[in-house]
Amino acid sequence: MTSSTSSGRLRIHPILWLFPLFIVLSLGIFFFATSPASAAIFSTPTPTQENLWAYVELPKPTYTATIEVPPTPMPTLTPEATATPGQMVMEIIEDTPVPTYAPPQPGSAPSYGGSKYILVDISEQHMYVYEGDVLVYSFVASTGMNNATRVGTFAVQSKIPNAYGSTWNIWMPSWLGIYWAGGLENGIHALPILPNGATLWAGYLGTPVSYGCVVLGSYEAKVLYDWAEIGTPVEIRW
Repeated sequence: MTSSTSSGRLRIHPILWLFPLFIVLSLGIFFFATSPASAAIFSTPTPTQENLWAYVELPKPTYTATIEVPPTPMPTLTPEATATPGQMVMEIIEDTPVPTYAPPQPGSAPSYGGSKYILVDISEQHMYVYEGDVLVYSFVASTGMNNATRVGTFAVQSKIPNAYGSTWNIWMPSWLGIYWAGGLENGIHALPILPNGATLWAGYLGTPVSYGCVVLGSYEAKVLYDWAEIGTPVEIRW
């Protein structure tokens, strides 16, 4: 906006002087903002160290538990006698106490007036026990090897709960003596017991294994021993 004076000079309005000043300030601010000096003053410092990271797949470790098993104690085995028909397997132990029983001397069978009767069948390896005409017991038995058991009619002539056979160093439970063979008495008894406590001929019942006696199982021999009486007839036949 201009005006003229009376002198003829051209006069510029004061507001018009602000435009050049604004332009000069704007340019100064622009050049200052784009200059390196302003970047050094106002810029945020960049860290010199970078944090580098990435995902990594690691296999999961496997763990196998180790269990310590305590050692199992070995069981204590009870010795069993192994016998082959025709052989006497035994262990001789010194200082074995020998019973003082003296068996009766050979003689006639004692008289008997009862109705009990024992029948031993060698061919069947079996014993039949009668009371009158009634069969009361039937037992598997073993007689002597090589026909060592004598056939005939005899009678129970001795009863010993546990007889000792000094010739073979064995014990013969539930002994029922029935006849004499030389200086030895043959009889009916349970499976023999060796000095070490083992049972002789176990598992061989029903087969001739003895040296002349009639052998029964341990339970059966005890039943017969309790049932029989001195003088009870005993027949042995084929």
